[in-house]
Amino acid sequence: MQLLLVAVVGYGLAANQPKAITNGTLAVLVTVLPGVLERSYDLPLDPWLALWITTAVFLHTLGSAGLYTSVAWWDSLTHAMSASLVAGAGYTVARAVELHSDEVTIPTRFVFVYLFVVVLAFGVVWELFEFGLDALADATGVPMPLAQHGLDDTVGDMMFNALGALLVALFGQVHLAEVADAVRTRLFGTGT
Repeated sequence: MQLLLVAVVGYGLAANQPKAITNGTLAVLVTVLPGVLERSYDLPLDPWLALWITTAVFLHTLGSAGLYTSVAWWDSLTHAMSASLVAGAGYTVARAVELHSDEVTIPTRFVFVYLFVVVLAFGVVWELFEFGLDALADATGVPMPLAQHGLDDTVGDMMFNALGALLVALFGQVHLAEVADAVRTRLFGTGT
């Protein structure tokens, strides 16, 4: 996937496509992040977590290279994947804090609600960001790497964000428990 992302950046440079260049470059940087976190911070990121992160940025970059406009469901797929990453990060941070503090307890039933709230709040901020980029593009005439396409698009994006949160709420805790413990140790030390 990294080689294909580099090819997307090359395509963007050759075809003068700023979206492909910007998104492709950022995606390549994100794909090296799991290795950096594992080597530099001793975070136990198994290959499935690295694949999860890489797949999300890979799908988004392919979308920015043209699939968003040519494949109707591509935006929905990338929103679900990105939302699942936000949910995973939210769960990891919350669990690390809970493991660290005797005063913070997150009931298992509440984790599900917590993930939904985090993802939906992040989704609202993201949609406002896209709206701001659209306003900036209209004011300057410069095409932006992201776009918001009206209320129907926003509602659909939020629905697929909720789907990504649901997937993490149902399946992600198993894969993220060890990462949360390592984050707690790294940030707060071994004691409580």
